[in-house]
Amino acid sequence: MPDSPTPAPGAWDHAPVRVGLVGAGPWARAMHARMLAAGPETTLAAVWARRPEAAAEVAGAYGAPVAASFDELLDQCEAVAFAVPPAVQSALAPRAAAAGRALLLEKPLGVDLAAARAVADAVAEHQVISQLVLTKRYHPATRAFLAEAATREVTGARSCYLHGAFLGGDFATTWRLEHGALLDLGPHLLDLLDTAVAPIVSVRATGDPTRWIELTCEHDNGAISQASLSGSVNLPRSKTRVELFGPGEELVYDTAGLDHEECWPILRREFATAVRTGHGTGIDASHGLHIQRLLDSART
Repeated sequence: MPDSPTPAPGAWDHAPVRVGLVGAGPWARAMHARMLAAGPETTLAAVWARRPEAAAEVAGAYGAPVAASFDELLDQCEAVAFAVPPAVQSALAPRAAAAGRALLLEKPLGVDLAAARAVADAVAEHQVISQLVLTKRYHPATRAFLAEAATREVTGARSCYLHGAFLGGDFATTWRLEHGALLDLGPHLLDLLDTAVAPIVSVRATGDPTRWIELTCEHDNGAISQASLSGSVNLPRSKTRVELFGPGEELVYDTAGLDHEECWPILRREFATAVRTGHGTGIDASHGLHIQRLLDSART
């Protein structure tokens, strides 16, 4: 599905969207809280986490209140951002949707297909706005690559997403170490290949998700693509690269040198615009369920 256009800079003509944040871990601190608090499109309405002291630390940095419970968080906001492990997100997101709250969701939607379907079904049933934090999709360079890819005939593709975060540090979290690169990094590459080449119809996997896993994807236009994933290799910096091949010149997307800080204002503006207008971007729970089906195919 095509991206919505990059929002033009300028004044925000609506009331800021009051967003409650679920989670107070490394990703909530590094991205979600400061992005939502920066505005003007959103305000950080409240923070709730299972550890109240962690929630207080995150909220305090931006002068936001701490919610004593998830239900109290829902009472204080009109949209909910999730920065928690997939199992927690898939348990709580349907409750937020049932309460009529818009959802800013992390990937993957859940740890398995049934959990992801529960989130997507709740979004559809209650007709709420949803949007996925597929980070790279909000960078102008990614959008330029996808726009150019749409003009090409692609017969084959190679890609990789590699880093060493699982070897130690803040992002060597329990769920990432348990499920590995397939669930953590796989959604990014599968999303890019699915969009740049053609919809993926099947995925085969070899390897160990906790060390190195290789995916072979078949696309509905007959193209074949490869995706290499690992969070357990020693690299000076994260490496994401997609190479498209066909009758024309090779087209390459490489995140080396990209500043991911450019993603956050675009993500925030598009989410708030979707909430205020009722029109989503297409990078939503339904798309997340499609990606989860591909992950499930690779796992089985």
